[in-house]
Amino acid sequence: MSLRSVPKRLLVIGGGIIGLELGMVYQKLGSELTVLEALPQILTGVDPECAKVVERRIVKLGGKIHTSAKALGYERQSDGSLAVAFEKDGKRETVAVDTVLVAVGMRPNSKNMGLEKVGVTVNERGFVPIDKQGRTNVPSIYAVGDVSGPPLLAHKATKEGEIVAEVIAGHKAAMDWATIPGAIFTDPEIATAGLTDAEAKERGHEIMVGKFPFAALGKAMAMNETDGFVKIVADKKTKQILGVHIVGPEASAMISEAALSLEMAAFLDDVALTIHPHPTLGEAYMEAAMNAMGQAIHIANR
Repeated sequence: MSLRSVPKRLLVIGGGIIGLELGMVYQKLGSELTVLEALPQILTGVDPECAKVVERRIVKLGGKIHTSAKALGYERQSDGSLAVAFEKDGKRETVAVDTVLVAVGMRPNSKNMGLEKVGVTVNERGFVPIDKQGRTNVPSIYAVGDVSGPPLLAHKATKEGEIVAEVIAGHKAAMDWATIPGAIFTDPEIATAGLTDAEAKERGHEIMVGKFPFAALGKAMAMNETDGFVKIVADKKTKQILGVHIVGPEASAMISEAALSLEMAAFLDDVALTIHPHPTLGEAYMEAAMNAMGQAIHIANR
């Protein structure tokens, strides 16, 4: 964040949210981007189909992505560049770069705060456990935000802060939500709410999936932003919406409607029968719900 110039060649170690968000910023500013990710997929935990769209965009812009790759170290060269060694598929390789961004995760900065002196419990990962009202194990001490544990999101912290303020003021309030939406500011954006296909199946759901590509949406075509899609995961028996995953233009803005759907325990019919204004990006959410039920009219149904 504090670089004084745009590096010609940037290596990002860690293909997670922070690494790709910042990596793509510098890629758009002119850096040659290389990403090393130790796991088989970038953006681990994100819907794999959504992650693939971002991966294709990075490569299209000239970037290189190495998955299942482990950084080993670096040597500074006579010209000031860095020769970074990494292992992939049992082979040692080297890449020459000018700057390295290490983005392999975060840990709580909860040490040396005196928490142990007042008796506040800190778990093995450094987070402070809280109850539904934000209380720590010491009733008069509350914790909100990243220090209280994942997901490490600003809007989650804000909501927790509001709840704690209400509890301290004597009102009835608790952390009781159906989902916390997430937004990833890559290009294109990714936004998620609720369960992925795999998570829904793990919880015993037989699922139905609806997708609508932005390539078939008038507003997206007019914006020349046709990469990506809206994807809805629902229970096959009840048609209740379980999760929504968006990759494409303004995904971070579109996910709010999905979060409301989950909060209100909405069904596919609720979204499909709601008239969405045209031409808008939001129509893709309605179309995805229709596609899940085999009723889409602007794309072929599965």
